[in-house]
Amino acid sequence: MLTKKQQQLLSFIDKRVSESGVSPSFEEMKEALGLKSKSGIHRLITALEERGFIRRLPHRARALEVIRSPSAEVGKGAKSAAIVKPDFAKRSAAGKGAPVAGDVAELPVLGRIAAGTPIEAIQHEVDRVAAPLALLGAGEHYILEVQGESMIDAGIHDGDMAIIQRKDDANTGDVVVALVDGEEATLKRLRKKGASVALEAANPEFETRIYGSDRVSIQGRLVGLMRRY
Repeated sequence: MLTKKQQQLLSFIDKRVSESGVSPSFEEMKEALGLKSKSGIHRLITALEERGFIRRLPHRARALEVIRSPSAEVGKGAKSAAIVKPDFAKRSAAGKGAPVAGDVAELPVLGRIAAGTPIEAIQHEVDRVAAPLALLGAGEHYILEVQGESMIDAGIHDGDMAIIQRKDDANTGDVVVALVDGEEATLKRLRKKGASVALEAANPEFETRIYGSDRVSIQGRLVGLMRRY
C-alpha cells in the first residue's frame, strides 16, 4: 500500500525507464513531484525499495529497476491506509460513550498503521472490535491494525491489533502513532533530543528516522495489543 507521493514517484520512474532505459536523477524526481529537497526523494525511494516495488542495481549510478507494476496499486490506498486523526465527536470510544459489555469495550478499528515505512493517513473506520477494559486507561481509544515488521523486537507483529490511547504528547520511550509532515503515519518508539525527534524501529533491518520536532505530531500512545492465532 503506497502513499500518493510514493505512487507518483513509482509511476514516474517506471515511465522514464520504459521510455529511455535509464532511471531519472534525484533532481528530476524532485522537480517532477514538486518537493523542496532531495532528502524527500531519498525517503520515498527507500520506502519503495523496502516494500519491494523497486531495487537499486549495484555499482551503477542512477540505476533503479521497477519490479512491481505501479498500476497494481491503483485504488488500494483508501482501503488500507491508517487513520490517525479520528473524529471522536462523531465516533464513540472508551471513556466517552463506547458500548461496554461486562469487562470489554467496543472500539473503532480505524484502518492500518505501518510499523515500517510510513503510509498515508486517511480517515476511514473499517470495523469495531471488543477490547478488554484491563488494557484501557483513561480517555479515548481506538484500534489500528499493525502492518510491517519494524517493531517485532518490541513484541509488535504484523497483523496485531494495536490499542491506541488518543494523546497529542508522549514521553521518550513510548511507542506512539506519529504523523510526519502532516500526511504520513507510522508506529514507532519516540525519542526526543533538543529540537529533534527520532522515530525508532525495533528491528535492526529498519533505520531510525530523525526529524525536526515541527515535522512530527503525536496522534496517540500504544497501550495494548491484541493478536489473532
